[in-house]
Amino acid sequence: MTFQYQRLAEQLAHKIYQHELQPQQKLSSLREFARQHSISLSTAQQCYELLEAKGLIYVKAKSGYFVSSRQYQSPVPDSPGFESMSRQVSNLDLQNQIQTASIQNHLTPLGAIQLSPHLIPVEGLRRSLQRALKHCQPEDFLYCNKQGHQQLRQALSDHWREDGIYVATDDIFISNGCMPALSLLIQQITKQGDSILIPTPTFNGQLQMLASLKRKIIEIPADHRGIDLERLEHFMQQGSAKLCLMTANFQNPLGYCLTNEEKQHIAKLAQQYQCFILEDDIYGECSFQKERPLPIRYWDQDGYVIWCGSVSKSLSAAYRVGWFCLGQQLQYLRPRLLANNIGVNTPLQLGLADFIYSRGYREHLDQLRPKLMQQVQQYRAFILEAFQGIPIALSQSQGGYALWLQLPASITGLQLYYLAQAQGINIVPGEVFGEDRRYQHFLRLNAGHALTEEIRQAIQQLADWTRKSLN
Repeated sequence: MTFQYQRLAEQLAHKIYQHELQPQQKLSSLREFARQHSISLSTAQQCYELLEAKGLIYVKAKSGYFVSSRQYQSPVPDSPGFESMSRQVSNLDLQNQIQTASIQNHLTPLGAIQLSPHLIPVEGLRRSLQRALKHCQPEDFLYCNKQGHQQLRQALSDHWREDGIYVATDDIFISNGCMPALSLLIQQITKQGDSILIPTPTFNGQLQMLASLKRKIIEIPADHRGIDLERLEHFMQQGSAKLCLMTANFQNPLGYCLTNEEKQHIAKLAQQYQCFILEDDIYGECSFQKERPLPIRYWDQDGYVIWCGSVSKSLSAAYRVGWFCLGQQLQYLRPRLLANNIGVNTPLQLGLADFIYSRGYREHLDQLRPKLMQQVQQYRAFILEAFQGIPIALSQSQGGYALWLQLPASITGLQLYYLAQAQGINIVPGEVFGEDRRYQHFLRLNAGHALTEEIRQAIQQLADWTRKSLN
C-alpha cells in the first residue's frame, strides 16, 4: 500500500511540476500542514522529508520549507520498452572491463557505488574490534562454524527486530559479502542454462555474475516507479524460471523503492507460482527517512523469499561481511549450503557483532541517513547546474546513492566513459545495465563521496564534453 505521507508528497510534487507552486515560494509550516490535512505532525514531517529527498523543496534554518529553484528540478529518466525473452548476457567482456575499472581507487570516484571513507565510523569499528579480540574465547581461534558465528547471527537478528523484521538466528547464514551469497544460492537453486527473472535496467555486477555462472536471463521492464508486475507474473505463471533476482529497496541504478503493497503482492506471486525470490536488500539501510523500508521477506509466509544483504553499502565496502536468510522451502539445501559457503574471518564477525550490540551501528545509521540525503541533493543540484541547457533526465531516489543520468539521444555513455577514463575519471556507462544497447544513452554515477572540487570538475568535464558533442 501507499502511505498517506507518500500520497500527500505526490500531490505537492504535482503542484511543483505544474508550476502551481513557484520556486522560492514558502510552504506551510509543519504544524499548519498537519492541521490542513488532519494528519499527525510526524506524517507531515515524513511528507516534507520525502520532497526534500527528491530535491523539490529545501529547508532554511528558523525560516521553514521552500520550493527549490527550477534549475534543480528535472524529469526522471525514460525506460525504453522491450520484449522479454530468455537469452544469454551478451556483453560479458565489456562487463568485466568496466567492473575492473570501476574499483580503481586512484581515479575520480564516480564509478563504483561505495561510501567515502569520511562517512565510515573508523574509530568505533576499531574499538569494537579491540573489545572483540580482548574477549575472544579459545575456540574463536579455531575454524568457525560455516554458517557464521553465533554472536553475529544473534546480533543481526536483534538488530533487525528493532525495524520490525523477524528472522530466527538459525535461519541466518554469514557470507563473504552479498554477491558471494547470491552466487552460492543461484548455483544451488538453479543449474547452468536455466533462466532467471531480473528487472532491467539492473546492477551490472549481477549481470556479470549471471553470465559467469552460465545462467540465462529474462528481463522484466523497470522504471523509476518499480518493476512491471504484470509481466513478472506472466513469466512466473508460464514457469519460465524458478528464480527471480531483484532489489525492492533503492534498486541500483534506478533508485526505486517498491511500496509495501507491491512487496506483499510479489511475495504472494512467489508462493502462488512456486518461483523463488532472491532479494538483494543491500541498500535497505540507506534510506533518507528515519524508518528502514521493509523487505519483501517481511510478507513471505511460505518460505519462497531468500533475503540477502551486507554492510558494504551502509558501513564499508571493505568490510566483506554479508548474509542470507533461508526460508522453510529451501531448508533441504542446508547441508549443501554449509558445505559450499566460505567461512568468514572470525575476529571480523565478532567485531561487527560488538559494533551492533554497543549501538555503534545503529548510531552510525542514524547519522548517515541525513548526510546521504544532503550529499545526494548536492550532487543532483550540481549535475543539473553543470548540464544546464542540455536536455537530460536525472533519477530522484528516496535512498541509496546511485544516480541514473539520461543523456541526449546523440550522446552515448560508452563514448563518455572512454573520454573520462583517459582523464582519470571513473564512471559506468548505461550499456552494461541491460541488453540490446537500450541504455547506451545513460550513465550511472556514484554519489557516495563528498562533492569535492575534484568531483565537481569531473562532472563539469562530462557536461562540457556533452555540450561540445551536441554543438
